[in-house]
Amino acid sequence: MSRTEAKATAGGGLSPAEDAREAVTGFMSAFKDFQTDLETKLKQQEERLTMLDRKSVTFARTPLGATADLDAPHQKAFDSYLRSGDDSDLRGLELEGKALSTAVNSDGGYLVDPQTSETVKSVLESTASIRAVASVVNVEAVSYDVLVDHTDLAAGWASETGTSAETDTPSIDRISIPLHELSALPKASQRLLDDSAFDIEGWLAARIADKFAKAEAAAFVGGDGVDKPTGFLTHPKVDNEVWTWGNLGYTPSGSDGFVDADPIVDLVYSLGAEYRAGATFVMNSKTTGLVRKLKDADGRFLWSDGLAAGEPARLMGYPVLVCEDMPDPATDSFSIAFGDFGAGYTVAERPDLRVLRDPFSAKPHVLFYATKRVGGDVSDFAAIKLLKFGTS
Repeated sequence: MSRTEAKATAGGGLSPAEDAREAVTGFMSAFKDFQTDLETKLKQQEERLTMLDRKSVTFARTPLGATADLDAPHQKAFDSYLRSGDDSDLRGLELEGKALSTAVNSDGGYLVDPQTSETVKSVLESTASIRAVASVVNVEAVSYDVLVDHTDLAAGWASETGTSAETDTPSIDRISIPLHELSALPKASQRLLDDSAFDIEGWLAARIADKFAKAEAAAFVGGDGVDKPTGFLTHPKVDNEVWTWGNLGYTPSGSDGFVDADPIVDLVYSLGAEYRAGATFVMNSKTTGLVRKLKDADGRFLWSDGLAAGEPARLMGYPVLVCEDMPDPATDSFSIAFGDFGAGYTVAERPDLRVLRDPFSAKPHVLFYATKRVGGDVSDFAAIKLLKFGTS
C-alpha cells in the first residue's frame, strides 16, 4: 500500500506538496520503464541493420559480371573460350541442360555471356540513333509483321427505335520487317589474350558495340533494305498536299536554306495531332547549327537547351535527336525529320548475340566473329514528316 493510500485509509489527506511529489515520483518511474523498453528496441534495430549492412557489403564485393550463381559458370567458361578456344566447359554446361545460355548455333559460335550482351545492348540504346526514339521489339522468328489499320472507321448517333447504318470495312496493311545479320570482326593477339590482366570481355563488348551502333544508325536512316534494314529516308517522298499511304510527306522550306522560322512551324503542324504529343525532331550537327539561330517574330529563339544533364534540347518545345547519319543541308535535301518515331519506325531484333573464335585466318592474331540479327522499317507512314530544303 502506498503512502497516499495509507493516509487515505487512515482518514488523513496529503498536503499539496506531498501530492505533487507523489505525482512526480510516479511519472519518473513510468518514464524509466519506457526508456528501458525503448533502448531495448533500438538495440535490436541496430543489430538488425548491422546484419543487413554485412550482407550488402558481401554483395558489393561480388565481381562485376557475376550477376547470378546461374550465370557465373557460363561467364567463366565463356572467358576460357575467348582466351584459349577451349569450349569443353561450354559444352559441359550445355549437356547439363543450360542450353538457353550456351546453345551452339548451326553456323558456329556461342552465345555471349550476360554481362557482355547487356553491355552491348545498353550502348546501342544510348547511342545517337533512330533506335533511341523508335519502337524496339524482340522476336524469335526471321521477320516481324506489323498490321496497320489506316482507314477511318465510320460512326454515327443511334436512337432507340432508329436503324443503325453499317460501317465501312477497314483496310489493313501488313508490313513485314525481315531480320538481317549484322556482324563485327575485332581481333587481338594471342599474347594479349594470355595476359590475365587484360579484360577480354570488356574489350570485346566495346569493340562490338561500336561497330554495331555505327552500322545500325546508318541503316535506320538510309539503308536500302538489301541485306540490311530499310531506312525511313529511302521511301518515296511527296508533298504533304498530295500525300498518300506508302510515301513520306514533306514540307518545302521555300529556299535552299532557312530565311525564317516559318518552315519549321509548317513542318510541325503538317503532322497529325495524334502524333505530335510523342514527336521528335531528327537532324545532324550541321543542320542543328542553322536551326539554333532561328528566331520568331518577337526575336525569341526557337531552340532551347535542356535544363538538366542528359535532357535533350528542344525546338518549339519538342525534343531534338542529333543523328549524324541525316543528310547535310543542301539543295533538295531532306535534312530534318519530325514525327512520332515510336509509332512510325520499328526496329526488330533477336535478343541473342553470338561470337565465333577464329585463330587461323589472321595469325598471329585471333579474330572474333560477332553476329546478331536486326531489321527495321517504317511502320506508319503518317507518323513521320520531312522538311525539304527547296522551293517545291
